[in-house]
Amino acid sequence: MRTRTSTRTRTSLAPLLAAALVTCGLTLVPAGPAGAATTVGATSVDARTVDVSTAKQLKAALVAALPGDTIRLADGVYTGNFKAALPGTADARITLTGSAAAVLTSSGGYGLYLNGASYWTVRGVTVTGGQKGIVTDSANGVVIDSVTVHDLDMEGVHFRTSSKDGVIRNSWIYDTGHDGRGMGEGVYVGTAGDLTDNSDRVLIAENVIGPGVGGENVDIKEGTTGARIIGNTFDGSGLTGANYDDSWVDVKGNGVLVQGDTGSRTTNTGYETHTQQPGWGCGTVFRGNHSDLTGAVGTPRLAINVTANTAGCTTTVYADNTVTGGLGLTNIAVTP
Repeated sequence: MRTRTSTRTRTSLAPLLAAALVTCGLTLVPAGPAGAATTVGATSVDARTVDVSTAKQLKAALVAALPGDTIRLADGVYTGNFKAALPGTADARITLTGSAAAVLTSSGGYGLYLNGASYWTVRGVTVTGGQKGIVTDSANGVVIDSVTVHDLDMEGVHFRTSSKDGVIRNSWIYDTGHDGRGMGEGVYVGTAGDLTDNSDRVLIAENVIGPGVGGENVDIKEGTTGARIIGNTFDGSGLTGANYDDSWVDVKGNGVLVQGDTGSRTTNTGYETHTQQPGWGCGTVFRGNHSDLTGAVGTPRLAINVTANTAGCTTTVYADNTVTGGLGLTNIAVTP
């Protein structure tokens, strides 16, 4: 368990950290016209902007980041596996930012690994190559915004090990699952079969997921609660049928909202709920989604295929969901 560094300790560490960064060729720029202060709880510290342009500099900046810092990437290719482990705070987030032309690439492992790095914002960059794109472990309040993630052996973005209140928004994820095992989900929340992974309240909003995603576009695992899947565009052209991946979204967690999404090109269904563990896969609500099942050939070819709908484990499908093609909207009674 990490404890907050006192103001006095942090003041004494700042010159040492600055010196270490300069050794790696980094430039520190005070944030704002006068080094605008960032409030951390009851203390106030100077936020810093760290400009990086090489993989070595990026690795150094990630391990030296303090609450309130911004790591700013120049356009270019950063080769390697990049890991952050120090948390920000709710009042002083740590930000990693760059344009889509700032490309993190690797030949294996995780492109960007936020291991215990709570309250980080990752904005604008591209992550490609390797096994997985962006992975959070035990990292709360992570915001992934306007990134591009593509060409991976497995999934694009994974919230796991009880990473709560995460956000992936305004992003494009495509060409995943190159290993061909049907394990290339676009966004993966939780861990299969592990009810101790409570990666709760993850928001997946306004993303484009696909084409070429070699698994479900979104997979919400048992053990997780309160995911929200809102306003996304799904392309299921990469579905392989391995591990039963034949829909854009598969919900096995509880209390999930699926709203305002649009999907096309699926091998079978649009959205599914499943009970993989007793008491899970319950309470999903579907509102205002549009499904284009044109070309689907599987069974049952429904926009919303509900396998969990009992007195103690209900699913709600509202009448404002629509479907083109296939064999119908859903297999349960529709709520007006």
